[in-house]
Amino acid sequence: MTEGRTRALRMALFAAVYFAEGAVLTFFTGFNALYLRQYGVSYTRIGLVGGITLIPFALKLFVGLLSDKVNLLGLGRRKPYIVIGLVLQAVAFFVLAGVHPLEQFPIYLTMVVLAALGMSTYDTASDGFSVDTTAEADRGLVQGLMVGGRALSGVVAALVIGALSQNGQWSLAIVLAGGLALLVVPLALMAREPSLASTEAAAASKRGPSVFRDWGFIQFLALGLVYSLALYSASGMMNAFLNEGLGVSLARVGVYTSVFGVGTILGGIVGGPLMARLGRRTSIYAALVITAVATVGLALVPNAGLAWAIVVVFGVAFGYYETAYFAVGMAFCDPRIAAFTFAFIMAVGNVGIGLGQPIAGALVDGLGFRWMFGVFALIHVVSLPLVYGVFRVRRDLA
Repeated sequence: MTEGRTRALRMALFAAVYFAEGAVLTFFTGFNALYLRQYGVSYTRIGLVGGITLIPFALKLFVGLLSDKVNLLGLGRRKPYIVIGLVLQAVAFFVLAGVHPLEQFPIYLTMVVLAALGMSTYDTASDGFSVDTTAEADRGLVQGLMVGGRALSGVVAALVIGALSQNGQWSLAIVLAGGLALLVVPLALMAREPSLASTEAAAASKRGPSVFRDWGFIQFLALGLVYSLALYSASGMMNAFLNEGLGVSLARVGVYTSVFGVGTILGGIVGGPLMARLGRRTSIYAALVITAVATVGLALVPNAGLAWAIVVVFGVAFGYYETAYFAVGMAFCDPRIAAFTFAFIMAVGNVGIGLGQPIAGALVDGLGFRWMFGVFALIHVVSLPLVYGVFRVRRDLA
């Protein structure tokens, strides 16, 4: 296989993995709350469930360390973990489809956690694979493909899940969302992983202290925790707000979610080229400000008609912020422990998501949706000094 075809196959794999991930994330972040509300589960408990099921994502660094160090059954350090994670997620969702979430709550929670474990496994190995094989010039492109692939899946999944849920076909929606992962397995098996010797040679070229002693990196992690707490918590409650706050039907909520996904695709597509043009520092500042403004828009939108525009802008902000942040994260990665470093970045972000879920639920139950969005917009604004701190220490990344 030529180098060009090998590169194209890897790019396709990265996009496909995130496409499969996007379907499950769309269910978790956009529809799980609505699904559980059909059984009378409170928002506080829904938020608590969300926090518990994100524990596997907070443990991504251990998966990353395993992937960095263990060539599983001689099949590689990335591909076997990608395949195992995809299969585990699919099986967990197949079981979940037949579980009553109220009467069989322990089984429901176990399957959701196992699905999250599968996702965190293939996600971490894929990130390590991308750091191993992606040239500096392609990093914005790779992150754009990942964000765009996940968002495109969100568009399709939101339409399908919205339509099925409107007709009460939640089990079929769950099977389709989880089963998509199995379609990616053949592509993962075909992708060519770099030889262990070449990977070790690249890692050996990295000299100097660990990235974990870099004060700029530590501030970057803090920014990741704060941005993910505010961004994902707001997006996770958006559909419930549209349904219960603005009176949008479940089927129409799926359309709104698809519009949000289109915005996210646009944000991912423009994110890489804008970063190349504006630089990393300006891109992060711009992403943060746009996200804060979009979140304020959600807090103030008066009706479902005007919500269309706000949802699009919020989607663009979401995709742009994700692309910019993780492209900078790739620049911080230590090639000696590539998957572990990126997994650590992701794990910190997922801790933020886990903390934000219960906060969001409590804010909605206590103050209402609009105040919840306002609080998260304010969190984005007060995180601006962290961006300044990151690039003041690491001027070479600006």
